[in-house]
Amino acid sequence: MRILTRYILREVASHALIGVAIFTFVLFTKDLGHILELVVRNSAPLSSVLEVMALTLPIAFTITIPAGVLVGILIGLSRLAADSEITAMRASGIGVWNFLRILSIFVAGAWLVALTNSVYLAPASQAALGRLQDRLKSAQASFEVQPRVFYEGFPKIVLYVHDVKGGQRAAVWKGVFLADISTPGSPRIWQAEQGILVSEGPTRLHLHLINGSTHETDAKSPDHYQISSFQQTDIPIEVPSTENKQDVEPVPMGEMDTRSLLTEASKAPPATARWYLIEFHRRLALPSACLVLALVGIPLGLSSKKGGKSSGFVLAIALVFLYYSASLIGLSLARQGRVSAGFGVWFADIVFLLGGAFLLWRAERRPLEIAHWLAVRNPFRSQDSAGVMFPGLTSPGGTAFERAASRWRVSGVDFPTILDDYVLRDFFTYLGMIMAAFLTLMLVFTLFELLTDIMRNHISAWVVGDYLLNVCPYFIYNLAQYGVLLAVLITFGLMERSNEVTAIKATGVSIYRVVVPVLVICVGLASGLFFFDQFYLPRANKRQDALRNQIKGRPAQTYLRPDQKWIFGQHSDIYYYQFFDADRDQFADISVFQFNPRTFAITERVHADRAHWSEVTQRWIYEQGWVRQLSGDTIESYHQFDVTAFPQFAELPTYFKKEVKQSSEMNFDELRRYIHDLQQSGFDVVRLKVQLQRKLAVPFVTLVMSVLAIPFSLSAGKRGAITGIATAVGIAAGFEVVSRLFESMGNLSQLPPALAAWSPDVIFALLGAYLILKVPT
Repeated sequence: MRILTRYILREVASHALIGVAIFTFVLFTKDLGHILELVVRNSAPLSSVLEVMALTLPIAFTITIPAGVLVGILIGLSRLAADSEITAMRASGIGVWNFLRILSIFVAGAWLVALTNSVYLAPASQAALGRLQDRLKSAQASFEVQPRVFYEGFPKIVLYVHDVKGGQRAAVWKGVFLADISTPGSPRIWQAEQGILVSEGPTRLHLHLINGSTHETDAKSPDHYQISSFQQTDIPIEVPSTENKQDVEPVPMGEMDTRSLLTEASKAPPATARWYLIEFHRRLALPSACLVLALVGIPLGLSSKKGGKSSGFVLAIALVFLYYSASLIGLSLARQGRVSAGFGVWFADIVFLLGGAFLLWRAERRPLEIAHWLAVRNPFRSQDSAGVMFPGLTSPGGTAFERAASRWRVSGVDFPTILDDYVLRDFFTYLGMIMAAFLTLMLVFTLFELLTDIMRNHISAWVVGDYLLNVCPYFIYNLAQYGVLLAVLITFGLMERSNEVTAIKATGVSIYRVVVPVLVICVGLASGLFFFDQFYLPRANKRQDALRNQIKGRPAQTYLRPDQKWIFGQHSDIYYYQFFDADRDQFADISVFQFNPRTFAITERVHADRAHWSEVTQRWIYEQGWVRQLSGDTIESYHQFDVTAFPQFAELPTYFKKEVKQSSEMNFDELRRYIHDLQQSGFDVVRLKVQLQRKLAVPFVTLVMSVLAIPFSLSAGKRGAITGIATAVGIAAGFEVVSRLFESMGNLSQLPPALAAWSPDVIFALLGAYLILKVPT
């Protein structure tokens, strides 16, 4: 292999690896918190958790490998074109088709890897992940059951757990209350000091209860009441079926091997066969994106004479978004039966194949210039006394001084200075491009994730667009810290590599002064993120959550929850009712269970046909019911009543009208008041306290990332882009793991809320400050 061939391939492959690594990491962070909390709770073996993490990678690679190939080609060739290396190569007789022949080695290799992953690894990983999830169903259910929250995820079962402790094989529940509501008027009740959820297979679980009792009554015969105590017992529980099971795909095709898809398609009726054929073609079409995106990327990359890596990056973002948008359109048409399965799935590849062929033909006859649009953007240009226009950021040549002097100023005041403007211009440019790339990737992945639900529930394009518009703020808020990290690494890394930092220090300017504008901007960004979360993000989160429920076919969530029939009282009691009139403050068919706070044994049970609030006595007046005093499996007293009041049940009507909110749907002040109200009512608010502290700590991470990135960028600048980006991915992964781990420990009361939220920030900020002090100034 010739030196020139190796040089071009190395340039393109290095940037492609960077793209794949970053994109895969961004997608992987979505489930990282869920996985780490399983580890902290000890609800699943560490080996199983690591297996889950490994099995999710091939599924992400189906999207990130083609995107990485395009990023590698566009950024690699754009860099060569910006440095006039492409011009020199073409002057020596190397044409567009020669570049195509050289890069076909890389593209073919990437296509084979992507094809192997899509045809063999991803289906096998998905099948293995499904089997693993079946084995971990007890851990998953144990994870979803939160302490002091009524869980209604099992069919006709209501579960309440007072506390959760980690165990060697599964979480141990303390203070268990279980109600079988097959007969809503007279539910069968189990209470126990401890409980452990164990899997019996893919569709059944059993709850092992220790030291408890069973309570049964008959709504038609109040005199009948049966108690039986036990030291140990097992309660079988059915795993809930998939939502809208009658409308889902006929079989789990994502877990089938590729050859079986064609076999099943030949035997199935036409409507079902279409699903098999779509999945078969999809496994071939997605890897082929490496080929068609390369055909488009090569001529565009060769033509990027002015934009350099910047224009290559922007083009990569735009083309990835266009390709996957076209792919989604074709896929939706195929699933609706409007076009054949093959044409619908291959629609995007066909469009980009034709576009790539045209661009190759055009580039061979007459060079393209993808950065010519910069010539008409006056804000990015300056003018000398003779009226000659000087390009700003995109000038291909000239010294650093000439490029700095020709740039438009970020500010017209004395601070920031020209040097500050020079640094900030690059920082803002890279930050904008990186955030656009992250946002595009997350939107594409979200669309693919929801595509089946969109088709199944016949969701209009307006609803989908509204959802994506409202989910964008959530992605921006959570990814801004990593955008800042990469932007700082790239900005100062490139300055160090081009010896600009050395030149600045030679003039007597300290490196600390050079980084001041970026740190000031990051403080502003942190403040902006806090106010963003304070005034806009909760409203957008509430809207996108409602739209996601609509897309998923779930009932819309109401915030006053009139359907909620179970609520824990201010003291050790549980209320269960069939109906609550919030306007008249009246209950229908209400039961109250009072517990021993130490053993969680039921000590008193009250039932009434009706109850209403008396403004005169400031008490609930119970009508037509009975009350039993209990001690273990013995009924100490029983009597019926027509009208009575129970002073021990002193909850006000407003207690039963509390809004049920998510922490992401409230700003800092609202969440603080919400915690105060719930805490007064006796609810567990540990998780909410952690989230309250994180509303302050998360925006501050942008400053922490900038402090940490500065010393790494200055030390890695000479080692090339691979080292810098690998450093970024390592820092981001390390911080994400530590942050999620501390958050999970705080949620389980293993750390105080403030310590759980702020410890990662403090640890990484101190590390960054120490490394900055070690940098030669």
